[in-house]
Amino acid sequence: MKVKRLAAALFLVLAMMVNIVGCGGGDNAAKDAGGDKEKIFVFARSGDASGLDPINVTDGESLYVTQQIFDTLLEYAEDSTDVEPGLATEWESSKDGKEWTLKLREGVKFHDGTPFNAEAVKFNFDRWRDEKNPYHQGDFSYYTYMFGGFPGIIQDVAAVDEYTVKFVLTQSQAPFLANLAMATFGISSPEAIKQHGEDYFKNPVGTGPFKFVKWEKDQQIVVEKYAEYWGAKAKVDKVVFRTIPDNSARLMELQSGTIDGMIGLNPDDVETVKNDANLQLLMRPSMNIGYLAMNTEKDFLKEQKIRQAINHAVNKQAIIDAFYAGLAKPAKNPMPPSLWGYNDEVKGYEYDPAKAKALLAEAGYPDGFETTLWAMPVARPYMPQPKEIAQAIQQDLAKVGITTKIVTYDWETYIEKGENGEHDLYLFGWTGDNGDPDNFIYVLLDKSNTVKGTAGNVAFYKNDRVSSLLVDAQKESDQSKRDALYKEAQVLINEDAPWVPLVHSTPPIAAKKSISGWLPHATGTEGFVGVDKAE
Repeated sequence: MKVKRLAAALFLVLAMMVNIVGCGGGDNAAKDAGGDKEKIFVFARSGDASGLDPINVTDGESLYVTQQIFDTLLEYAEDSTDVEPGLATEWESSKDGKEWTLKLREGVKFHDGTPFNAEAVKFNFDRWRDEKNPYHQGDFSYYTYMFGGFPGIIQDVAAVDEYTVKFVLTQSQAPFLANLAMATFGISSPEAIKQHGEDYFKNPVGTGPFKFVKWEKDQQIVVEKYAEYWGAKAKVDKVVFRTIPDNSARLMELQSGTIDGMIGLNPDDVETVKNDANLQLLMRPSMNIGYLAMNTEKDFLKEQKIRQAINHAVNKQAIIDAFYAGLAKPAKNPMPPSLWGYNDEVKGYEYDPAKAKALLAEAGYPDGFETTLWAMPVARPYMPQPKEIAQAIQQDLAKVGITTKIVTYDWETYIEKGENGEHDLYLFGWTGDNGDPDNFIYVLLDKSNTVKGTAGNVAFYKNDRVSSLLVDAQKESDQSKRDALYKEAQVLINEDAPWVPLVHSTPPIAAKKSISGWLPHATGTEGFVGVDKAE
């Protein structure tokens, strides 16, 4: 314990030194010779962004930054996933749901001064959906997740006039509007993409309330208020995104005043924040799942009974008691109970080591086997202490004869290798993007999302019946019928057991008392345009 405290203290000192050299920490810096002060909101998380081109990232660390820089055609309400106007002000669809016409906001400019219009929207979508497009550089994973590959269900995007765009789909898609509001579909400046090419991920240009200033890898990203923003102007002059890997060190910086807000708070530190007169506790609405994916393409993990055995071997409640301080519930389905379509009739796998051993014996492994257990290097909302959780699972599996070696990599590599299917057992999770069951079950468990290099389905689970149900649910406009389809899919997934669904968490967030207007969103990231900082 003393060694850990000393290490954390040293980390804090070094971080403060970097902060002083960089952007002046959480203190206001002189804005000009006249003595005006800049308001700087310093926000800290555990990992750096993997990139700043929103369509080419899938991690919250990146999307937290891009959401400040980019606008989407539609947006979510501040306290729900209800769709509201964004860069599009009106929309209508054909009776068959295969054509959507959107009226765009006039007079909007990108940060580089170029105009936002229908041609810009068409450029972005053509870049994303067409593999032959000269600017289709990257994985575009989220596009494949939400629209079914390249070109997917979006057959054409037409600029009807300067401020009208029409989407022509090959089939109706119930969550189409909700998908358009996702942060990953931020609209970029076509001229900036043409100028920077493959380096665009380091030079993002959008229409959002903040514009990009600089990125010091693994240290900080700086954005500043965009004075010509079309909507309500940001209340702070700059946002600095700090990277502080250790949760405890991050909290120490918050207490010392060098940062203004943080995510990735250890649940055990919730009381510390509550009892600090200078801090405030915020809670993010729960719309997530933390899970252990089993790569169904790997040897013994192909066997259903082995996957079921692993489910019985993991003590979820003990993990919650040890690492979530009561701020989580055991999971049994691949989507949270807060969403419609959740099947509460599904019977989860009870913690039962004896049953696990029996299933292993039936599968031909009475003495167990050896495998690898991959653990994330960064804290996530659904998994605040991934290394410790991996160790707890390792001990549970050892009790039934399964010996595991814990493997980890830096965050960007961890994601890349997972999408390529290099793992055996893989700790991961998901925070919902749009409030629709499709965004969980289809993205994470449909067979179409097992393409190596862009896989959202990191269990590489393929069940034709499940896939048919999920695709039918996308096409169906009647929510009650969609509800029934998702519930049937959950029964089949539970039987096949490609995951150990672990937890649905309620992530705690900490900030200085001087910070106002920070409204944590269920999707896992939020804009900072309304955040203010008292003097």
